[in-house]
Amino acid sequence: MRKRILGNGLEVSAIGFGAMGMSSGYGPGAERAEHVALLRAAVERGVTLFDTAEVYGPYVNEELVGEALEPVRDEVVIATKFGFDIGGEGVDSRPEHIREVADASLRRLRTDRIDLFYQHRVDPAVPIEEVAGAVRELIEAGKVQHFGLSEAAAATVRRAHAVQPVTALQYEYSLWWRRPEAEILPLAEELGIGFVPFSPLGRGFLTGAITAGTTFGEGDMRGSLPRFDAAARQANQVVVDLLRRKADSKGATPAQIALAWLLAQRPWIVPIPGTRRLARLAENLAGAEVELTDDDRHELGTAAAKIDVRGDRYSEQAERLTNL
Repeated sequence: MRKRILGNGLEVSAIGFGAMGMSSGYGPGAERAEHVALLRAAVERGVTLFDTAEVYGPYVNEELVGEALEPVRDEVVIATKFGFDIGGEGVDSRPEHIREVADASLRRLRTDRIDLFYQHRVDPAVPIEEVAGAVRELIEAGKVQHFGLSEAAAATVRRAHAVQPVTALQYEYSLWWRRPEAEILPLAEELGIGFVPFSPLGRGFLTGAITAGTTFGEGDMRGSLPRFDAAARQANQVVVDLLRRKADSKGATPAQIALAWLLAQRPWIVPIPGTRRLARLAENLAGAEVELTDDDRHELGTAAAKIDVRGDRYSEQAERLTNL
C-alpha cells in the first residue's frame, strides 16, 4: 500500500479504514470475531490508518478496534474522536470532558496514546482556542500525538491551528458531496494540514450496489436520510452511471474510480472507506492502484458538477451539528 503524509509529518496508508459501520449506523453486523479478523486483514494488506470514535456504538467500536489492533499497535495509526454529549443531547467539548474522554478512549483502545484525536463536532459553547489548548495539554502529557477537526468551518480551523497545529481535517467528501472544495481544501493546502474524507463512497451508494429498490434494514441510518429516499436514489443513479462508464474504460469498479478520484485531488488526501466484508476491503484498497490522468480527473469532476444530486445528506438536526 502506498503511503501519504498528513500534517505534521504523520505518515499513513493512502487509504485508511473507517470502522464506524461495524458497530453503528448500518444495522446489525457480523460477530465480533469476524470484525476483528477483518481489521487484522486490513493491516496485513498494508492499511495503517484506522478511524473510530467513542460515540460509535457508543463505546463498542473503540473496544473492537482496540482488541483487533493491540497485537500490531506499533504498526498502525489509531484515530478517535471526542465532542459529543453521550447520554445527553448535542455536543460537549469542555476541557474537563475532553480529558475524561481521552482517558476512557485509551482504556477501550488498549493503548497508551491516541495517535490522532479529532474534535468530532464543534461545540459552540466552548471557544475553539480552549479546545485546542486542552488537546495541546494531552499532547504534552504524551496521551495524544496529533490534533484533528471534523466538519469545522474554515475560520474555526484557522483559530484552532494557531493554538495547536492541526494534523488532519475530516469531512464528508466524494463526487456527490463536494462542499469542502470551496474553502476547506484550499485552507488545508495553505496550512499544511492533511485531509481525511469520510463516506468517500457515499455511504455505499457510489459502489453501485444500492438502487431505488434497495430496502434498508432496522438500524440502518440510510433509511432516514433524505438522499436515500427511493425517489432520490432513482434520480441519483446518474452519478453511479458516470463512475461506471469510467470504471469500464479502466478495468475497474465504480467504487475504485470514486476512491481514485479523491486520491487524485491532492497528495495529502486519505479517504477512509468502511466495510464489513473482505471482498469489499480488497476492492477498496485496489482503488489506490487505479491511475487517473489529469484529463480523467477533470472529466469526472466536470461531469459530476453538472449533476443535480437529489436530497440532503443529513437530517436538519444532524446538519445543524456541523460547523459548516
